[in-house]
Formats: sequence, structure tokens, C-alpha cells
Amino acid sequence: MNALEKIGADAKVAAATLGKLKKNEIDGILRDAAKELVRSAAEILAANAADVANAEKRGVKASLVDRLKLSEKRIEDIAEGLRQVAELPSPLGEIVYSYKKENGLKIEEKRVPFGVIGIIFESRPNVAADAFALCFKTANAVILRGGSDAISSNTAIVNALRRALKKNGVDENAVQLLQDTSRETAREFMRLNRYVDLLIPRGGAGLIKTVTENSTVPVIETGTGNCHVYIDESADVEMAANIVFNAKTQRYGVCNACESLIVHEKIADKALPAIYARLKEKNVEVRGDEFSRAICGEFLPATEEDFGTEYLDAILSVKTVKNVDEAIAHVNKYNTGHSEAIVTESAENAEKFMNGVDAAAVYWNASTRFTDGFEFGLGAEIGISTQKLHARGPMGLKALTTTKFYCTGNGQTR
Repeated sequence: MNALEKIGADAKVAAATLGKLKKNEIDGILRDAAKELVRSAAEILAANAADVANAEKRGVKASLVDRLKLSEKRIEDIAEGLRQVAELPSPLGEIVYSYKKENGLKIEEKRVPFGVIGIIFESRPNVAADAFALCFKTANAVILRGGSDAISSNTAIVNALRRALKKNGVDENAVQLLQDTSRETAREFMRLNRYVDLLIPRGGAGLIKTVTENSTVPVIETGTGNCHVYIDESADVEMAANIVFNAKTQRYGVCNACESLIVHEKIADKALPAIYARLKEKNVEVRGDEFSRAICGEFLPATEEDFGTEYLDAILSVKTVKNVDEAIAHVNKYNTGHSEAIVTESAENAEKFMNGVDAAAVYWNASTRFTDGFEFGLGAEIGISTQKLHARGPMGLKALTTTKFYCTGNGQTR
């Protein structure tokens, strides 16, 4: 048994013990883990400072450094995430389906843990704690594989979580972090189907593509976010400007940020200057098609590649269309199945757009930035699923459970 198989075997043993914990015990341990994170803030910040310094030395762009950076406030927010998960109702034991046969055999489908869940993620060290919280709440053991750029931060966070487990008499291997961040070990991890029941990748398109193409463990695909906001011809221009400004600039390096703007030709001469005036406040670079550039001469020319790019930066592409059907077609050609929004006063066009675009979350007169586990009332999330099997959209607690059929009889035979 090599080192990685040992980690998998240890996680399997830990998962078996978690199923014996009562729901109130799990919640109490999560609260203790939150306290331990806050108590360990100095240790975590020192580790994070080393990661940030290394990232800046390598010339990582500012928006990605921001995803990596921690502060006392962010650590408190991470701890609060654990507390909020503790307050959420547990889905474990929930009866999804119940049926009683004429012969008296009672059949119930109940929610149960997966067992061992693997999470492969990139820059954000808060994912380590969020993943632990959701997996532990649903009695799953978790194996974490973060990126090399956050290895010190992730190690400090996981050490704090393991201390909390040990203090409560729980197997520390309910949460483990792979210290080897090499691609070879990551690929080996993807094939650890003897021990890992579910694998969830969180990161950019390259990571997700690698996992989905190489994993022998079942995967929930959390996609990149090439999100669009479509300004329909009946849109309130001030509302549209506010929504685009928020969706694009509130935070650049997130998957639910607006990366592409679509504008109806009949409102473009009013909407584009108003929207661009707001975007210039944050020095957003706009790359537009020929029609939009005739209205706003400061726009750079957009290429075909621009329309399909998740920038994670202060850059926005603009496409003008003749009607809502053209907008839907453009979205479905270039989007990643994440979040799409329409700004319009027309209920008919809103319904057509929301039904027509292929995405996990659709919005009418609101920012795409709301696609988030906390905002949807799910608590901390593992990620945003852009696939259609098992889970779609923000993945909270229920997405980390499977079901089992419990059949109770008194001697029935078939």
C-alpha cells in the first residue's frame, strides 16, 4: 500500500465512524472547529503570507492573488461559515420516497452519506474549511488536494480542523490534505476509486477538463463561469447599469462574475454609454463587436475568442443582438452552463430567456453574483455544479448525500 492508498484507507475507516455520531454531536464539533480556526488565526495568517509572497513573486495577476489572500476578517468569515453549517438542518435520514406494498412490505428511500469525498481545488484556501464543514455535516470523510500556491495556508487550516476533531474524540482522518501537489499524485488520486466515492473539482477550465477526462472516481463537474447579462430592448437603463456594474466589478476572480454583456440593438445607444460610464469607474476594459464600437469608440475590437472567455479580470466582452432569440443563441453558443441574466420589463421575454438558456441559475433583473450557497440559503457550498446529473447549481448539504432503500418486512417472500 503506497502513501496515497494509505490516506484513502484511513479516510474509509474514519467515514465508518462518522456515521455513528448523532446530529447534535456533529453540530457541536463544527462549532468547536470554528473556534479552533479563530484561535489559530496567527498561525494561518503567517502561512498565508508565505503563499501570497510566493504568488506575487511569480507574477500571479492581482485578481487571483486576492482569491488566495486571507485576513483576520476572512478567517472569521470562514469560521462563521462553519457555524452556519452547524445551524442548518441535516439531510441525513430524510425520507425521499415511501411505499408500502399490499403484502405489508414497507419500502423507504433515505438520504445517507457517500462515504469518502475527494475535493481537488485551486487557489482559495477557504475551500478547505468549507469542504470539511459540508462533508462532516453529512458524515462524509474528505480528502483535500489544493494547489501548490496555497499549500501552506491549506496545511494550517486543516491542522486546526484536525485539532478540533482530536479534542472531541473523533478520528482526525475525517479530514486529510494531500501534501504532494504534483500532477502525478493528482492523477493517481483521480483513480483512487477503491477508497473515494465521489470526486469534486473546483477551479479553472483546465483543472476540470483534466479531472473529467482522467478520473475513474465518479465526478461532479463544477464548471467555469462565462456568465452573461442580456439587456433587452425594454430594460430600465439605470437598473441595467447597476446590475452590470455589480456583476462585473464587485469581485473579478469569481465564477459568477459577468464576463460578457449582450445588448439589444434598439436600446444600445442609450444603454451602452450609461453602462460604460459605470465600468470606467473601475477601469474595466471593454471589447465590443462592430455595432457596439460604433456607439462607444473607446471599446476595443472583440474577437471570437473573447466571447467564450472567462476573464476573471477587469475585462468585459460586448455583443449586440436584434432580439431575445439571438441573445439566447449567443449565450448557448458560448456559455459554460453557470449563471445567466436578463434585464427587461417584458415578462414574456424574461420567461423566454430563462427557459431558453442552458444554465444552472437564471436571473430576471438581478445580478449573477447571487449564485452562491450562502445567498441561496444552502450555507457554505462545495461548488457550483454545471452538469445535470445528481446535482446542479450551488451544491449544499443534500448534494453530498446519496440514497439507500430500507425495506422492512415480517417474512414476505416473492
